[in-house]
Amino acid sequence: MGYSKSPHLRNAATLNRTYTLYVTAMQDPAQTFDSIAPILTVAVLLVMILWESVSPCFAFFRHRGKERFLHGIVNFALAIINAVVVGLVFITAWKWAVDFSSTRDFGLLRLFEWPHWTEAVIAILLLDCWTYWWHRINHVVPFFWRFHRVHHSDTRMDVTTANRFHLGEIALSSLLRIPLLMLLGTELWHLALYELILFPIVQFHHSNIRLPDGIDRVFRLFFASPAMHKVHHSDQVAETNSNYTSLLSIWDRIFRSFRMRKDLESIRLGLEEFRKDEQQQFIPLLLNPARNPKRSKK
Repeated sequence: MGYSKSPHLRNAATLNRTYTLYVTAMQDPAQTFDSIAPILTVAVLLVMILWESVSPCFAFFRHRGKERFLHGIVNFALAIINAVVVGLVFITAWKWAVDFSSTRDFGLLRLFEWPHWTEAVIAILLLDCWTYWWHRINHVVPFFWRFHRVHHSDTRMDVTTANRFHLGEIALSSLLRIPLLMLLGTELWHLALYELILFPIVQFHHSNIRLPDGIDRVFRLFFASPAMHKVHHSDQVAETNSNYTSLLSIWDRIFRSFRMRKDLESIRLGLEEFRKDEQQQFIPLLLNPARNPKRSKK
């Protein structure tokens, strides 16, 4: 005769498993967030690829499946190199920086006793403000722009462009993150949580989609929207040098770099000096920072 647990026992067992998972996650939240991140990244990628296929803002890949595939392969090849270098070199350095501030009770966030999640929110705000300024500096300082222009040179921006960064930019960013983590006094899980939130938004606003104007308007009250970021990827210098935020749109509003336009479909994406097909290939992109073309002034 079969035996079935009572509903009370089943509920108790479910609650126990949920509590165990929660305790495990809180014991090492950084590892938990890091394990969620690739699943979330792939899920958002697939959703955005489908959305771009059904209702693209720009028609540059319509009936050009092979070109779209090869475009994505080039962008992901750059991302793989970056991920390997960050994984082998910089994650250990970031852990050291966090341990340094922790053992010495050093850093901005350690000046006061904050509730657990209040501290996390403040850390995310500080990290995102730094991301805004680092991005803006990349547009202003010519040496940094040499690397960052690899990202902006994409004339057919889509969800894969969120992965298109030169190793030089990633290395510089990762290196500067070491003293940043020490000065802020953040925990490693703060950084993991920030990146868990950040990258899906970055994928979303790089995607070749257009939200209804009203929805985009509400969305960009809080976050960088697809319309905002299309303006940022315009080949017009005044528009390229605007909308630097990656997550929270408040920074562009506070620091007076917010800019919009209604005719999104008329935007020419990319950079005028890097429009040739051969300049969009993997090796030329790696060598791009060594090139010396005159930057368009328009």
